[in-house]
Amino acid sequence: MKKYIKNLITLINYERDAEIDLMTREISTMSGQKREELGRAINKVKGKSLGKELGLQIVQFGRSEVIDTEISVGDMVLVSTDNPLRSDLTGTVTEKGARFIKVAFDKRVPKWAIKKKVRLDLYANDITFRRMEDNLNHLSLKGKNALEYILNERNPKKNRDVPYIAYIDENLNDSQKEAIENALSCENFFLIHGPFGTGKTRTLVELISQETRQGHKVLATAESNAAVDNILERLMDNKKLTLTRLGHPQRVSKHNITQTLAYKAENHKLNKKIKKIHKKIDNMIEKRKVHTKPTPQYRRGYGDYDILHMASKGKGGRGISSDKMKSMAKWIEINQEIDEAHDEIKRIENRMIKDIIDSSDVILATNSSSALEAIARVKFDVAIIDEASQATIPSVLIPIAKAHRFILAGDHKQLPPTIISDRAGALSKTLFEELIRMYPFKSQLLDIQYRMNSLLMKFPNEEFYNNGLKSDSSVDDINIRDILDSHQ
Repeated sequence: MKKYIKNLITLINYERDAEIDLMTREISTMSGQKREELGRAINKVKGKSLGKELGLQIVQFGRSEVIDTEISVGDMVLVSTDNPLRSDLTGTVTEKGARFIKVAFDKRVPKWAIKKKVRLDLYANDITFRRMEDNLNHLSLKGKNALEYILNERNPKKNRDVPYIAYIDENLNDSQKEAIENALSCENFFLIHGPFGTGKTRTLVELISQETRQGHKVLATAESNAAVDNILERLMDNKKLTLTRLGHPQRVSKHNITQTLAYKAENHKLNKKIKKIHKKIDNMIEKRKVHTKPTPQYRRGYGDYDILHMASKGKGGRGISSDKMKSMAKWIEINQEIDEAHDEIKRIENRMIKDIIDSSDVILATNSSSALEAIARVKFDVAIIDEASQATIPSVLIPIAKAHRFILAGDHKQLPPTIISDRAGALSKTLFEELIRMYPFKSQLLDIQYRMNSLLMKFPNEEFYNNGLKSDSSVDDINIRDILDSHQ
């Protein structure tokens, strides 16, 4: 186990280095103009602060020339004025138009990013790699159990008996129902093999709803934000569910923004208290300005306690007058009050987050975002992971490590995860692929195809699915003309 985990960490570091090297090499060897021609940079744009949104600073960068770029909403960009690799200012794209692009920053934006013309570069973000590595270094028992199945160190338990299920979606087919029943009754894990067009998301939405009916707390994840949003949008039709979406609010589709943790925290009843404390802090900062800040040149070796003690005695020392000593002491006292106020804000924020998470039936996130501190101590009954055949083992282990059981959904007959590094090729072998090969009885094929008629489906069905798929009668007579007509 230790050797296997150590190898996984080595592989993700190879991949991290390859991604960063690819980006830095391109930035250092290509002109900004060439990078823009490739769609990976935007030059000569000027910033305009738009204020705060969900706790993030929003800046709109624009120019008179049309912006034609591959940089899209949710991407991370590096902001610079000269050499991009000397800058550490990064933000997330929230919106783009013909001549502007909006970026959200989670820290204070320096004046040069607003006053000068800047360059935006598509940027590689290594936070996902750091989360995977941290999870592997501190892998929970459930995470290790998942690896034991593919290392032949543990055998999966048989499923429990399935209780009667009153389906919410009455139009599910038999293979979808069988997948749900097996997933609900599994003791450890189950695999839902969902080729494209077989209603995999629909099946997962029903499964999640059924799990919550049993009083289970569900962690629902996927490799991409788009897949998580897709599940979230469909779950929102079930008005009985309380849902919370983790992750950067600017990477969430606008339609789902009200379900994000950031939005809920912003609108929580305790947030009024936080705003009052922030006003109090602003007032204290103004009061602090009239007093002498105890910088090294004024301290002359005195620590905070020494200054406070000397001031209480009305004394000066080391060339510092008693008035100067009192002024520094007052600055320290106010500063301590400011620190205490910030601590109080943190405590209230933690209470808000705990309240939101505890009251949620389903927490939704990308695999990477399930590593966030907000759910670090939450015990989930089940992790349901979509796109599992497109996620590396270190990626899916993040949500798996947090739950008693796990359900993987995907299709190992389609493209595997994209791996850049030549040395990290082994990462393309997924947990889904390994488990379905070793334990085929722990899987269910969704066998009704709703997108292609039998003629269109014939080749992939024979080549990849051993003729196990059937096309639904609703698509029997579909042809290109029908599709064209529907888009007119």
